[in-house]
Amino acid sequence: MKIFTIGFTKKSAEAFFTKLQRAGVKRLVDVRLNNVSQLAGFTKRDDLRYFLKAICNIDYAHLPELAPTQEIMDNYKKRNGDWDMYERQLTGLLKARKVEKELDRKSFEGACLLCSEEKPAHCHRRLVAEYLKNKWGDVQIEHII
Repeated sequence: MKIFTIGFTKKSAEAFFTKLQRAGVKRLVDVRLNNVSQLAGFTKRDDLRYFLKAICNIDYAHLPELAPTQEIMDNYKKRNGDWDMYERQLTGLLKARKVEKELDRKSFEGACLLCSEEKPAHCHRRLVAEYLKNKWGDVQIEHII
């Protein structure tokens, strides 16, 4: 199984949709806590759903159960939190939510996890993909940069 990840920051709409299409993504899985913010630009939930289908014929799903809680986000972003602590908290949250059992594994074949961070190194989409790989086993992760 292959799972992709992508962030939209510092990407034009043209670059973003072209990268998804070229990678062969079948379904975009939005793992953001807040996907309707004005800061999201062309990736606001309803617009994104439309653009994905109209431009690339890619399905859209929002799975907030793969997002950190607001408290975990605030501790890291607003209070200059430690990345290692953030990683432990998010991994613990995913484990507590038992996402590997609750999710439809088949729907993740060719799926792409979306959040805002430009690069995956310090982004929860990478942590989610790695968590699923650890739990499901036969997962290959490809970060679309």
